[in-house]
Amino acid sequence: MNRSRIAATFSSLVLAAGVLATATGSASAAELNRADYTLQPVSFQTDQRFTQLLGINDHKVIAGYHGDENTEMTPNKGFTLRLPNNFTDENFPNSAQTQVVGINNDETTVGFYIDTAGQTHGFQKARDKDAVNVDLPGTTFNQLLGINNKDQAAGYFQDAPGLQHAYVHEKNGDFLVLSLPMPSSQATGINDSGDIVGFEQTSPQATTAEGYIIKDGKLTILKAPGSTFTQALGVNDKDEVVGTFNDANGVAHGFLWHDGKFEQIDMRGAQATTINGLNKDGRIVGFFMDQAGNTVGLVGERGDKQSDRDEHS
Repeated sequence: MNRSRIAATFSSLVLAAGVLATATGSASAAELNRADYTLQPVSFQTDQRFTQLLGINDHKVIAGYHGDENTEMTPNKGFTLRLPNNFTDENFPNSAQTQVVGINNDETTVGFYIDTAGQTHGFQKARDKDAVNVDLPGTTFNQLLGINNKDQAAGYFQDAPGLQHAYVHEKNGDFLVLSLPMPSSQATGINDSGDIVGFEQTSPQATTAEGYIIKDGKLTILKAPGSTFTQALGVNDKDEVVGTFNDANGVAHGFLWHDGKFEQIDMRGAQATTINGLNKDGRIVGFFMDQAGNTVGLVGERGDKQSDRDEHS
């Protein structure tokens, strides 16, 4: 039986503002080298056209979603994955679409679904239990995008004018809304120390963005060198951050950031690459667009800079 979770309290976190100028400068000035990763493509068994891998836990269990080749509108359908190809469907009951975005070591998952009326809701699902609806009371659009091993989830809600507001959903049901410099923001990941990553929109049209990491209440802005569009999408307990940025030509690349240094990650031969999650060992997941226009999931491990076995070369 599905249950609605009601927040016990609703509070706001005000961040230390004095570190913004220094943190922004140090992160932006980093030299952009290429990360040392072996990348492999992964597609859902019945859909070679659209697969995204979005989260990975320390046991290498992966969260994601795929399209549906049998319908014209290709609704999103969630799954968990044990490599190499053990997919398990996970969809919120009676939903029109579901995306499974985050997973922790207990295999508790978070994500969001669209109901039959077209409304977007967050959800959380403990292993072998029913999925639970997670919406900030009084709001009509929520997404959960990451979860740590303390069952704290990162996400956001969207208000009536269309502005997004980053928050953390606590295990006890409380919501902690983040007070960030820009009016529209998302929280996309949280590690076991409570460090939070995400991004802010820096233009009303959402054509520019900057990533961030919040550690010990201090905000560090993450901007890939030469880019006006950077999104931080995942973080592990070493405060290694992954995400995506657009170059001057508008091409999307994946990145790994740690201690102020950006490293670029691209699938060989891809039109665009996004890295969405990583675990404590630095294993990464994400997706890329191949030359045929298909969206293909990817997994990566530290090693050779690019895999000679990449079938999408």
